[in-house]
Amino acid sequence: MKALVKGAGVAGLTLAFELASRGADVTVIEKRHRLAGSASWAAGGMLAPWFERESAEEAVVTLGRLALDWWDTVLPGHVVRTGTLVMAPARDAGELDRFARRTTGYSTIGEEAVAALEPDLAGRFRRGLFFAEEAHLDPRRALATLRDRLVGMGVRFEFGYGAVRVPETVDIEADCTGIAAGVPGLRGVRGEMLLLHAPDVSLARPVRLLHPRFPVYVVPRADHLFMVGATMIESDANEPVTARSMMELLGAAYALHPAFGEAEIVEAGVGVRPAFADNLPRVSREANRVSINGLYRHGFLLAPAMARQAADLIFNSQGELAHAAHH
Repeated sequence: MKALVKGAGVAGLTLAFELASRGADVTVIEKRHRLAGSASWAAGGMLAPWFERESAEEAVVTLGRLALDWWDTVLPGHVVRTGTLVMAPARDAGELDRFARRTTGYSTIGEEAVAALEPDLAGRFRRGLFFAEEAHLDPRRALATLRDRLVGMGVRFEFGYGAVRVPETVDIEADCTGIAAGVPGLRGVRGEMLLLHAPDVSLARPVRLLHPRFPVYVVPRADHLFMVGATMIESDANEPVTARSMMELLGAAYALHPAFGEAEIVEAGVGVRPAFADNLPRVSREANRVSINGLYRHGFLLAPAMARQAADLIFNSQGELAHAAHH
């Protein structure tokens, strides 16, 4: 079975893996010249289904729980299972209570436990919520490693606008191009992020700092790099980060730890995340065309489950190509 996957973001690569694992002959095409530049490239990489329940449907928890083991199995050593920490300044303690009422899977911890988990935050927060079962990964490293693994499985990649060397005939075509797909009802949600190098800060896990107007998360990566994100702006504009967003993100990082004031701004990036009205992803099939879209802010969390759903639509239980049309 020959499959053509359009889009080399997290949806396209996870689907390519599911299809190749079931014996398909897969080609991935991507209009960009490299992996960089997609919404997936600007992602935080938090595998935090219980944490996300604060602003998402229960389906995000149910489907997202599968992602931790999927990524761990497919890319051993990439998933860091140290949990997620949610904090609020003393003046915003009500925000922490509100967050707690909307979520599960956490324990409420006091100042000593905060200091034990994150020594650099000792004495800065009186209490927090600790989601111990959650995890995170570096999205860019994960995408690059997954691409390399797919190449090793025989998957072909064609990058750039001249990516025309695709199979002349394919049995199935999968659209994983996100906002570029132009699907009816799909809207863009702009997310802005910063990548900071802060040698004087050490964090073992993602930290969410609550604020009534501008909640932000800080995700540690290797070598004292930190991803700080992300704004949620109802727009499909892909222009550079605004001054307002830059100040809000930097201010939030500084509120978490003053040493971020001395950090180097390595990168300021923008990703336009595709979302439907209910902010939940959809897998659809019509004849030999399949689509995965609407991953919103849950790309790395929900892509594995969506890829499996799409692969199940394509193959029947005997592992053969399923020809029936679906919606």
